[in-house]
Amino acid sequence: MRYMTLVLTLLFLVSLSSPSVAKFQNPQETPAKPLYRPTGNEATLTGTIIANGEVPKRKRYDMTADPVCVEQNRKPVYTDDLLVNQQRLLNTFIYVKNGEPLNTYSFEVPDSEVTLAHKNCGYSPHVLGIRVGQRLSIVNSDPTVHNTHPTPRYNQEWNMSQAVGGPPFVTTFKHQELFIPIKDNHHPWERALLGVFDHPFFAVSDEFGNYEIRGLPPGKYTLVAWHERLGEQTIPITIVGGESQKIDFTFDLAKPGLPME
Repeated sequence: MRYMTLVLTLLFLVSLSSPSVAKFQNPQETPAKPLYRPTGNEATLTGTIIANGEVPKRKRYDMTADPVCVEQNRKPVYTDDLLVNQQRLLNTFIYVKNGEPLNTYSFEVPDSEVTLAHKNCGYSPHVLGIRVGQRLSIVNSDPTVHNTHPTPRYNQEWNMSQAVGGPPFVTTFKHQELFIPIKDNHHPWERALLGVFDHPFFAVSDEFGNYEIRGLPPGKYTLVAWHERLGEQTIPITIVGGESQKIDFTFDLAKPGLPME
């Protein structure tokens, strides 16, 4: 009996010293990346998103389920339609990826908030970007109750309603995710898209289809232009310190991608 007890004790001690158990007991954390310090030798990217082809007529939606919204917005049209201004495409995400500086460094998170507003019974803006850990402030600017419900894959899903005149709801996202659909369960026509980035090198094309990305360290990257209905285009780029590059993208409106769900 003493012999069996001794054998079992030895086996137990050996199992504790095995590599797999030791690794489980003392998990190795991934070292934090060093913070990037600007050198004054960073570059700027600018460009225009061009829409080639006939622009579909925008569709109107029915807001009679909420009479307040009918009063707030007399000409309701879907914000996720193709928005084009003189053949310039709005609401396009432009961002960089796959560059060695992005893999090597972390980047300071801004103290400023990004605001998503319920305005005239629609989301404003329809497309927006934010940093991991940056504050997102959700505002109800309308005289009716609104709801905000993001449906992410990698971040935590939540569902929150705001009363008339209520305070802003402020939250953050822990993980990079491209892109998160946001809906309003009270008003199904309200939809937005949120891009969560772990670096600051992104932009959304403005009302003239233009974009600007500043402070990009020298290196080789992939520049991406992504539109929710027209899909994605990519261009490999090499950035030289201190330069300014102008890079345009052209989307063919006759070949739309899948609509946002």
